Amino acid sequence: MQQGTLMRKVKSKSWKKQRFFKLQEDCMTIWYQSKRTGKTESAFSISDVETVREGHQSEVLQSLAEEFPPERCFTIVFYGRRSNLDLIAGSAEEAQCWVQGLRQLIEPRSFPLTSALVSRTWIRDWFQKADKNKDGRMNFKEVQRLLKMMNVDMNEDHALRLFQAADKSESGTLEGEEFVLFYKALTQREEVLSLFQDFSEDGKKLTLLELVDFLRQEQLEDEDTEELAMELIDKYEPSETARARHVLSADGFLMYLCSPEGSIFNPRHQVLWQDMTQPLCHYFISSSHNTYLMEDQLRGHSSIEGYIRALKRGCRCLEVDCWDGPNGEPMVYHGHTFTSKIPFREVVTTLGKVVSMCSAEPGGQQGRAPLLHPLLSIAESWWCWSPAGVLGDSRSHGGDGHPSTTLQELKHKILLKGKKIGRLEDMLDGPGDEAPDVSDDDNGAEAEEERRKVKGTQRGSALQKDKESLAQELSDCVIYCKNVSFQGFQEARDHSRPSEISSLSEAKARKLIKEAGNEFVRHNAWQLTRIYPSGMRTDSSNYSPQEMWNVGCQIVALNFQTAGTEMDLCDGLFSQNGRCGYVLKPPFMRDEETLFNPSDPSSREGPGPITLTIQVISGQQLPKVDNSKEGAIIDPLVRVEIHGVPADQARQETKYIENNGEPHWGTRDLRGLLLALPHPPSACCSSPGFNPRWDETLQFQLHVPELALVRFVVEDYDKTSRNDFVGQFTLAFANIKPGYRHIHLLSKDGTSIPPSSLFVHICITE
Repeated sequence: MQQGTLMRKVKSKSWKKQRFFKLQEDCMTIWYQSKRTGKTESAFSISDVETVREGHQSEVLQSLAEEFPPERCFTIVFYGRRSNLDLIAGSAEEAQCWVQGLRQLIEPRSFPLTSALVSRTWIRDWFQKADKNKDGRMNFKEVQRLLKMMNVDMNEDHALRLFQAADKSESGTLEGEEFVLFYKALTQREEVLSLFQDFSEDGKKLTLLELVDFLRQEQLEDEDTEELAMELIDKYEPSETARARHVLSADGFLMYLCSPEGSIFNPRHQVLWQDMTQPLCHYFISSSHNTYLMEDQLRGHSSIEGYIRALKRGCRCLEVDCWDGPNGEPMVYHGHTFTSKIPFREVVTTLGKVVSMCSAEPGGQQGRAPLLHPLLSIAESWWCWSPAGVLGDSRSHGGDGHPSTTLQELKHKILLKGKKIGRLEDMLDGPGDEAPDVSDDDNGAEAEEERRKVKGTQRGSALQKDKESLAQELSDCVIYCKNVSFQGFQEARDHSRPSEISSLSEAKARKLIKEAGNEFVRHNAWQLTRIYPSGMRTDSSNYSPQEMWNVGCQIVALNFQTAGTEMDLCDGLFSQNGRCGYVLKPPFMRDEETLFNPSDPSSREGPGPITLTIQVISGQQLPKVDNSKEGAIIDPLVRVEIHGVPADQARQETKYIENNGEPHWGTRDLRGLLLALPHPPSACCSSPGFNPRWDETLQFQLHVPELALVRFVVEDYDKTSRNDFVGQFTLAFANIKPGYRHIHLLSKDGTSIPPSSLFVHICITE
C-alpha cells in the first residue's frame, strides 16, 4: 500500500478512470493521482473511513458485474454523507491487499489515549525505535507516527500545543527527555491519578488485593473478583515487571478505565445474551421506513445503499415499495412522488448478498452477532412478477405461521410482510378452488395520506385498478406477517391471529396510547404492530420511538437516513444483544393479561422506583464544533436525558465550563508547568475546552427502569443562540455498569469520534 497501486476508480458504467493510490508514510492518509496527468486529485484520512466492502456491494459495481469479477472489486465507505469510493484492482491479490490493509488500519481501538508507559526507560525505548536517522530528535510528524505505533489516539491540535510546549529549545523537534515530558502531559489525568492513590498504599501501584478492593467497593464486581483482577493486570498493565509481580501501575489503571471493561456499557450485554426462543411478538425489532430513500420523501434519491447501511446498522425490518416498471419489471420507489427508482431485482439481489455475508460473520466479531432474519416489509406491492430463486418456497421461509413459532425457529429466514389473497389458513392447508379477494392493508391509509400532500397524483379508477393487481406468486410468499386492517382491540382479539400484523400511523398510535394504554400493551403481547411516520414528514424527520415502545409496539419504523435524538434512541436500544436487531421485551409486556399501563407506573408489578445518581466528573479531548473558527474553544456542558414512560421523562445538565474555567495558557506558560510533571495541575495537560472538569452530581428516579433509555449529550454553550452539538451516547438503563466509567462519545450520525469521552461515576439504588 505504501508503494502504491494502480486501480480503476469508477462512478458509472461509462466513467472508469485509472488512478494511482498510495498510503502515506504516516499510515493515516491515502492520496491518489491521475495516471494520465500525474496530478494529485484528492486525499482522505483513514479516520474518515467507516468500513470496506468486498465484491459488488454498490449500485455502480453491480452494474459492472459482467465486466469485472467480484474478487477485484471493493468499496470504501466513509462516515457521514460523503460518497462511497468504488475501486477495481488489477488482480484479486491487489484487492485483498487493500481490503485487509484498510481493515487493519480502521480497526477500532479498544481504548483511547491509554498506551501509557510505566517508566521513562520504556518511553525512551520507543523513542529510539522511531528515531530512524539516530540523531536523537523527532519533529511533530515523526512524533505522530510514533504515537500511532504506540496505539495512542489524540487530537492533532491538542497534541501540537503540547509538542510546542515541550520543545524547550524551540527547534521544532523533541529530544528524548522532552518527548517523555510531552508524552506524560498527553496521557496523564489528575482525577484518575487521585482515584488511583485513594486505593494505593504507596501511591505508585495497586497490589492484587488493592485492585480487588477497588473492583468490589467501587465497580461492584462481586463475581470471581480476584480472577477478574488478574485478567485486568495481564491485559492492561504495560510493564512486564509489574505484570510478573501481579501489580497495576497508574498507567495500567488508566488503561483499564478506558477499556471496554471500564466502559459504562456492560460488556456482557454486547454479545447475544437474551432468550431468543420467544415468539416474534415478544421482541422489539429494529425497523426502518422507506429504507431505499437516502434523502427526503418527495424528491429524494433511492439507492440500494440504504438497504446495505440499514442492515449493517442492525436493522431487521426493511421496507420495499414495489411498483410496475417498464417491460413488466417491478421498480422500487416512493409511489406517486418524484423520488428516483431502482429495479426490484437489484434490491433483492443485494439483500441476498448482504444477508449471506452478515450470516457468515463470527458472532464475536466486534461484539456483533450473526444476522438472524430480517423482515421484508412490502408496503405497496402492485406487481406481477415473482423473484423465483431469491425468496424461494414460502413454506421454507416462514415456518407454519403458528403463534408459537419462535425467533430461534425463524433464524436465517426472510419473512414477507404484505397483502395476501384470501386467508392464511387456506395456503397452509393447501390451495383452494377459488382465489378470494385481496385482504385489506393499512399501508393503503399511509399511501393515501401521503398522496393528499402531493399535487398531480393519480386518483379514482387508476388507484382502484392498482389495488386489484396483486400477484398470486407474491401473495403465496406471505405466510406469517399478513397485513390486516386494525378495527379496534376487541375486534382484533375476536378475529385476528398472531400471524397477522396491523400498521398504524404515529398519530393513530398516540390516540390509542392515550385512550387505551393497557389494551395496547396486551394487544402487543400476542400480535405484531407496525408504526410508521406521518405523511406530513416529507423531510424524512422522525417521531419519538420511545412512546411506541412503552406500549410494546414491536416494529417502530424510522427514517434511518435522518440523524437526531430519535435515531440515537434506536441505536441505543439495539446496541445490546449482539446488535442482532432484536431486544426481548420486559416480562410484564409479554403477559397477555398484564395490568401495565405506561401512563400509570404503579400498574407495573415489581420493586419500587430506582434512583440513578450520576456524577459527571470530566471530559476528554472533546472535539471542536463543525465549521467553528480556527482557534475556537468550546464551552462544554453535559446534559443527561431519561427517555421512558411519561413519569420517568427527565433531563438535567451541568453548568457550562467557559474555556474550561482556565486562562488560555500560552506556549511559555505551558512549558513552565510541564516541568512539574508527573503530578501537574490539570490545566497543564489540557488545552481549554479539551479536558473540562465538572464534578457535578445529577439524580433521577426511574419508576419503570426496564423501559428507560439514558442519553448523554455534550453541547457547546452559546449565550446568543442555540447550543451546538458536540457528541452523545445513548444506552438502555439495563445495560449500565455502576462505578467509575468512561462514556465513549458518538457523532451526530452515530459514528465513533475517538478519543472523545466522558468520565463519570454511576450509582444505582432502590
